[in-house]
Amino acid sequence: MSNCAWTFIIAAAVALIVTPGVIRLAAATGAMDKPDKRKVHKVPIPRIGGLGIYIAFLSAVIVNVFLSDPSAEVQKEIIGLIVSGTLIVVLGLIDDYKNLPAKVKLLGQILTACVLVFVFDVRIDFITDPFGDYLYLEWAAVPATIFWLVGLTNTVNLIDGLDGLAAGISAIASITILLVALEGQFFLVAGLTAALAGAAIGFLFYNSNPAKIFMGDSGSMFFGFMLAGISVIGSMKSTATITLVVPIFALGVPILDTTFAIVRRWLGGQPIFKPDKGHLHHRLLKRGYSQRQAVFLMYVISALLGLSAIALTEVSSQTAMVILVAVAVSIFYGAKKLGVLHLVKS
Repeated sequence: MSNCAWTFIIAAAVALIVTPGVIRLAAATGAMDKPDKRKVHKVPIPRIGGLGIYIAFLSAVIVNVFLSDPSAEVQKEIIGLIVSGTLIVVLGLIDDYKNLPAKVKLLGQILTACVLVFVFDVRIDFITDPFGDYLYLEWAAVPATIFWLVGLTNTVNLIDGLDGLAAGISAIASITILLVALEGQFFLVAGLTAALAGAAIGFLFYNSNPAKIFMGDSGSMFFGFMLAGISVIGSMKSTATITLVVPIFALGVPILDTTFAIVRRWLGGQPIFKPDKGHLHHRLLKRGYSQRQAVFLMYVISALLGLSAIALTEVSSQTAMVILVAVAVSIFYGAKKLGVLHLVKS
């Protein structure tokens, strides 16, 4: 059995084992997500599931990724991810207990991103497109990397609105990047995404509808930050499409949902950070879909975008252009049908 398979199994097994303890800890310490007019659950649910996800990921990475490659460069990158990932989980846990103001949380995300960039020298030095062209960022490398890390952290955070939604999409995104990494023989990226996918799948056993626990900000921000950080490490090792295009497609659903939310609130004269009920999952529920149906549909869309990302790494430039146009047309049509740019009162 391959090293990535063992990494996945370890992470999934640890998530399955530790999450019940996290549920009991949440109940004992008051980390409960109470229902309100924006939320779809009717009873308080434990919400620090990110702690179990973090333990599962960390266990698999240390046992089967970190110790398997003794090179100083690789170990420095892994340590950087672990340190910054720990900081983002701590920030998320504080928010899960105290409900931090949005601007305070954003500042914490930026500072965490700065740790990975400045302390461990993990940054995007160039960007590529599906056609193999690339552009060196030079002076823009640092702000671009921080924007990327903070942006993806928040896209996953904002999609976490239904049972199993963020965990499932994170699993699909992780597996997409894993497959592309294996094809390109980027074994560090493959190992890290295998651990992330395993942690997500193991957690889904308790998080699928009806959820016994929510991942909370500690989990959703961790998934977003890790996927962003792992893709930056991939960008440091190759000019291939795996660098940024694949993660953008793999996380297409939360990225689009966040983009639509920002534009919608701006057009409606609302503060960008003000919550509303206009997210994709809210609109699907309003159209009569059940929670499970809405989540399944968004899984399917994420999987199709993931397959498109994989295809982009294998096809000619002309075929890649056809795929990009088809995806753009589909997004435009779907957005128009759902009315995602129309402001919805919270």
